[in-house]
Amino acid sequence: MAKKKSAAPKKKQNAISRYFRETVAELRKVNWPTREEATKLTWIVLTVIVIMSSFLGIMDYIFSRLMAWIIQLA
Repeated sequence: MAKKKSAAPKKKQNAISRYFRETVAELRKVNWPTREEATKLTWIVLTVIVIMSSFLGIMDYIFSRLMAWIIQLA
């Protein structure tokens, strides 16, 4: 026996409106951090940025001095 088609075909959704509807649905599922957690994580990120930028700045200085010394030998 053949399958019956539904009486009313489903309306094709606009891709943009579907995108926004799905985005809102996903954002409702997010476990948002508390203000205290966000503050702690911000301080951790800022600390890591300062440490890494200092490290990279020191390494840049060392390598630039090394390259200047090598060029002077030539």
